Amino acid sequence: MKSINTWSFIFVAFALSIVSISISNAQNAKGQTTVILSLDGFRWDYPDKVSTPNLHQIARKGVKAVSLIPSFPSKTFPNHYTIATGLVPDHNGLVNNGFYDPALGKSFSMGNKEARFGPEFYGGEPIWITAQKQGVRTASFFWVGSDVAIQGIHPDIWKSYDQEIPFIQRIDTIIKWLSLPKDQRPLLVMGYYHEPDECGHDFGPDDVHTFKMVHEMDSMVGILYTRIIQLKGADSINFIVVSDHGMGSVSSNRVTVLRDFIPESWPVRIEGGNPNFNLYADGAWADSAYISLKRALHIKVWKPSEVPQYLNYGTNPRVGNIILVADSAWSISVQKPKKAYSGGTHGYDTRNTDMHAIFYAVGPAFKQNYVQPSFQNIHIYPLLAYLLGIQPAKTDGDLQQIVTMLNPVKK
Repeated sequence: MKSINTWSFIFVAFALSIVSISISNAQNAKGQTTVILSLDGFRWDYPDKVSTPNLHQIARKGVKAVSLIPSFPSKTFPNHYTIATGLVPDHNGLVNNGFYDPALGKSFSMGNKEARFGPEFYGGEPIWITAQKQGVRTASFFWVGSDVAIQGIHPDIWKSYDQEIPFIQRIDTIIKWLSLPKDQRPLLVMGYYHEPDECGHDFGPDDVHTFKMVHEMDSMVGILYTRIIQLKGADSINFIVVSDHGMGSVSSNRVTVLRDFIPESWPVRIEGGNPNFNLYADGAWADSAYISLKRALHIKVWKPSEVPQYLNYGTNPRVGNIILVADSAWSISVQKPKKAYSGGTHGYDTRNTDMHAIFYAVGPAFKQNYVQPSFQNIHIYPLLAYLLGIQPAKTDGDLQQIVTMLNPVKK
């Protein structure tokens, strides 16, 4: 039987937890709304190369980070889901854009619809689930994972991915959401644009076509921001612009071919895509593949236990027996390329600043004309939770790492 002191301790702990939740909801009690927009593949230094007057305006009125550091691998699905969950890919389950789950006996890839919509592949708790559990409405226009019934839950408003929907139409819809009656209006709106990533892949990060798209994306940011500040209650809306990763140049003159080291007759499963691959093999075959690949130039070859600690990668069974990543500016191809190519890609070591992304924020919660030192994208989840006034789930992120960008809460 518990003593009176024990019961007293439990009661005090419970009371403190109630107080903690009330304090965390202080921001939400003010009615603040947050809009976060991701521009896929928008490298941190594009605004230094291209005219981006709207991002510069946001930086003057709010916060600009030197760069946003992606999680490894610096790929689209893993990093958008990291932003949503606050967990590195090794912990959120999306360990690459394509991988194999030995326990499920299934492969995951963006093009495999059955797998992509399989909630069993998505770990952690996305911010829209955290919010919904605490009575906060959310909406998403294409954020990774939002069209999947993770824990049986979607955002309150969400869209099935359709890349053909024009950017301006997406803006119209977001503004419509923000104009809904108060009892229907989401307090968190998440949006996604697939550019300038596609141009970066096709033409490379320093091509005039990519620069033109960067300028167009800045224009779209400007249109959305202008329409947001014209809304009734605009002074209670926080607007954040991020990207998932940067972009680096590649060429068919710099390629390591896996089949030069792993014959097709070997029972080795190869998953992933340039410049990241995960290999799966049993017993001696894993050893043979590892030894053979160690002879290859311009790639890193790791067993899970050998991955450098700063990459926070290698504990999830989905990473396989061997992890490969090309050296910066180099490519990995399963087969020898049939024709010459150039362009761009991402996925490299996160110390390569070409992989770094953007972070801009403006609104009542943020300081003005403030430059935030570079920070990891795992910290965005606790930031969103703070802005929404909700209790975050336990994650790899830490709000204290970026709290200097925030205005003090007025009591």
